Order: sequence, then C-alpha cells, then structure tokens
Amino acid sequence: QVQLVESGGGLVQAGGSLRLSCAASLSTFRSYAMGWFRQAPGKEREFVAAFSWSAGRIYYADSVKGRFTISRDNAKNTVYLQMNSLKPEDTAVYYCAADPSGLGQQTPWKYTYWGQGTQVTVSS
Repeated sequence: QVQLVESGGGLVQAGGSLRLSCAASLSTFRSYAMGWFRQAPGKEREFVAAFSWSAGRIYYADSVKGRFTISRDNAKNTVYLQMNSLKPEDTAVYYCAADPSGLGQQTPWKYTYWGQGTQVTVSS
C-alpha cells in the first residue's frame, strides 16, 4: 500500500527553524511530484511547496518563498521541507502529498496520496 509519513513537527519560537520530512512508499517515487500543504484551524488547506522531479521544477507559495526550502532524496524516497524564520502565521498541520501527474500542481485535489500530517506550532 502507498503510505506517506511526515515527521519533524513541533513547537518552536518565532524566528526559529524546523525541518519536516516525508517518507514515501511509492513504487515509482521519481514519477510523482511531491508537495507540502498546510491547514490551520478554521482555514482552507493551502499550498506550501512542491518538487516536480520529472519537470525539474520547484514551486513555492508567496507566503513562504525565501524562508522555506523543499528538497528530495530519491534514494531514500523522502521529501523535506526546511522552514526558517518561522512566524506564528506558519502554525498549522503540515501534510505531504504525492501528485501522480508529476506536475507539482498547487491545488490539493490534484494529489492522490496524503500523509497523516504533522503539527507545527510557532509561538510569538
């Protein structure tokens, strides 16, 4: 079965850093674009970043550009999200997701597989 497992969330002070990881059991990991989304209480799930290996492209939401970095290790079937200069507004449950089209689309309904989420809380 396909499984995505996030880890690395936690509590951090504003201005601090966290690195999230997502281990994927996908049989053809390179063919999937891997994305990160987040959802705060009472808010819609929003796009954060995506890495399309097949297209050789990386995408970021404007709200995190310059602060967050997405990367992937194909040998480990793992995607990472390095989060620096964290702000209280970054507080959310962060989800990794796999897009079988390989495009790294920004709409969550384009992604077929999702992890369980990991909580990131940034205190002021």
